[in-house]
Amino acid sequence: MNNITDIFFDLDHTLWDFDKNSILAFDKIFKFHHPTIDTFQFIEIYAPINQACWKLYQVDKMTHQELRYERLRQSFDAINYIISDKEIDKISNDYIEFLPDNNQLFEGAIEVLEYLNPKYNLHIITNGFAQVQERKIKNSGLGNYFKTITNSEMAGVKKPHRTIFEFALTLAKVQKENAIMIGDCIDADVRGAIDFGMQAILFDEKKVHEVEEIKTINHLLELKKIL
Repeated sequence: MNNITDIFFDLDHTLWDFDKNSILAFDKIFKFHHPTIDTFQFIEIYAPINQACWKLYQVDKMTHQELRYERLRQSFDAINYIISDKEIDKISNDYIEFLPDNNQLFEGAIEVLEYLNPKYNLHIITNGFAQVQERKIKNSGLGNYFKTITNSEMAGVKKPHRTIFEFALTLAKVQKENAIMIGDCIDADVRGAIDFGMQAILFDEKKVHEVEEIKTINHLLELKKIL
């Protein structure tokens, strides 16, 4: 790791706790408009469906609008909750509006950024929607730590496409030999970066992956022992 000067983080599920913040956003929506829905039970159904839809979105097999609709339609169908497309559109819009207002980060996120910031140039590469990601970063107090923020709308492609990594490194003015990617998605973040020629670390907080050939951490503070 001696040659590393720049660290690129994913945002959702890596620094910003997407699941916790989703619960808060849906809870606010359901409390006023769909009070019979148990938010925690809904999230158990929604989380894997959302991940599956994002995987399709990452490889351009689902559009932005389809993603926003399908993850909700499939979740409501799975719990046998009757709801119109108009109501789904309303929830989708409210969710995007409310989600960035929450600022739950993974344990150790600020501490590790404080540790890394004096030693490295820090950056973000995210597939999330630009406006939403900007609000998440600002509201959670992450903005001051990062020199550049690359999103898929800027780059024109999504991780794991090599072009988004090339775009981010050009923006950061760093060579890939001096950069490392840290993220939770083994395909988009880790293998995408490795295939491009960067080093990478997998953040596997829930300990669901067993890949000996990939450097893996289960807690963000483990980065202090590596970097």
